[in-house]
Amino acid sequence: MTSSERGAAFPLGLLLAAALVGVWSFIEPRDRVIWWLEALPALVAAILLAATYRHFRFTDLAYGLICLHAIILLVGAHYTYAEVPPFNWLRDSFDLSRNHFDRVGHFAQGFVPAIVTRELLVRTSPLRPGKWLFAIIVLVCLGISGAYELIEWLAAEISGEGASAFLATQGDVWDTQKDMAMATLGAILALSALGGIHDRALEALGWKGAG
Repeated sequence: MTSSERGAAFPLGLLLAAALVGVWSFIEPRDRVIWWLEALPALVAAILLAATYRHFRFTDLAYGLICLHAIILLVGAHYTYAEVPPFNWLRDSFDLSRNHFDRVGHFAQGFVPAIVTRELLVRTSPLRPGKWLFAIIVLVCLGISGAYELIEWLAAEISGEGASAFLATQGDVWDTQKDMAMATLGAILALSALGGIHDRALEALGWKGAG
């Protein structure tokens, strides 16, 4: 096995794992229309990553996080975000106000894009790790979260009776703002906790760092 083949084994394994979860998710979901709405970002990401792999290979860290995010999306697509069983159990067992899987999804919506955005900017722009890069990435993730909320609103308007299940507001009038706050928190924590690890992963791909 060549070094190139060994390098491809990890992302290929992640793709297979996500595909298996995708097949499970697709079988008898709670709502077929909601499934397509929730799973579409994962499907689009898989197609784009496969199409661009030879021209722009991400670090294994980025691929691993993307796979995790895809699995979160696919689980939410199968049950709807407000009805994921383990989080229903947590809600009932600890007398919580809602099923919090939706919050996990929005946290991941900031956590994972933060590393992906960091990699794209470090490798394709003059920006280098530091305060400005940190701030720009957090703002990018906040923008992504805001754009996604607008897309959710538009899709919910079009889907009509499926709006409540898709938005997963669960009666909280501040749900949109809290979702965006979770995405922002996810981005900040990802950059703070994984910045050094990500730098080493980039160096393994040939990035020379700020110097």
